[in-house]
Amino acid sequence: MFKDIFQKKRKYATIPSERAVRGEGQEVVERPKREIPEGLMNKCSKCGTIQYSKELEKNLKVCPACGYHMRLNAMERIAMVLDEQGFVELDADMVSVDPLGFPGYSSKVEQQRLKSGLKEAVITGEGTIEGLPVVVAVMSFDFFTGSMGSVVGEKITRAVEHATEKKLPLIIFSTSGGARMQESILSLMQMAKTSAALARLDEQGGLYISVITDPTTGGVSASFASLGDINIAEPGAVFGFAGRIVIEQTIRQKLPEDFQTAEFNMQHGQLDLVIHRKELRTTLAKLLDMHSEKGGV
Repeated sequence: MFKDIFQKKRKYATIPSERAVRGEGQEVVERPKREIPEGLMNKCSKCGTIQYSKELEKNLKVCPACGYHMRLNAMERIAMVLDEQGFVELDADMVSVDPLGFPGYSSKVEQQRLKSGLKEAVITGEGTIEGLPVVVAVMSFDFFTGSMGSVVGEKITRAVEHATEKKLPLIIFSTSGGARMQESILSLMQMAKTSAALARLDEQGGLYISVITDPTTGGVSASFASLGDINIAEPGAVFGFAGRIVIEQTIRQKLPEDFQTAEFNMQHGQLDLVIHRKELRTTLAKLLDMHSEKGGV
């Protein structure tokens, strides 16, 4: 089901012709233009290392030179963490409308669907990790910067309720630019709704693991992303409410270079674990096993 997730439609880019000098007579030789598949190579946005895209995908989109964790979309994340067979998506046909008649919002949502290939900024469902059943909600930054509107909040709430009803552990993978302002107060209300659903899950003794990926900000960071029984982040993931510039302008002080990174939050007690992407699936499986009936809890 997931084997073709990382494959993209092949396009071609043209490398311009080059001029070179050859021989004693300084003859100028025009090298022909070359066409190579677009996307064949990938450049790390942090260290600048150029590598083959296929090799990078085999390395789970982690730069082998500097360890920078590049962003994954929701389907890539599901393919990486969950078992290949048995994933059942929940509320797959739920899509955003324009409740406030915000100018241009409907067309922007449609553009995001075409651009990302997703219907919304979160995919929810039930599956297994190393054979252990789990309910997941996986956000995707490439759909409207993972912003939380009414549908995102509703899908996550339903996933929490599904986990509560079936007595299954819940994992939410967060990435977001914050609340979706085109839905105004309706988007902000999702903070309380998702938090209330998680409170009911907690009352029933359910396990909730929050996995924070880069970036997770705004209303998502201030609600369900911070409420896990266990809060995990990928290395270097930016996690916080307001952005660096806004905070610096407000307090009129220069912030540390690593401010709001996963490591900074871990050092200051906001996280339980910072886990490399290669170890994430195994770590989640161990946590699920520890909290299962088989694990004696």
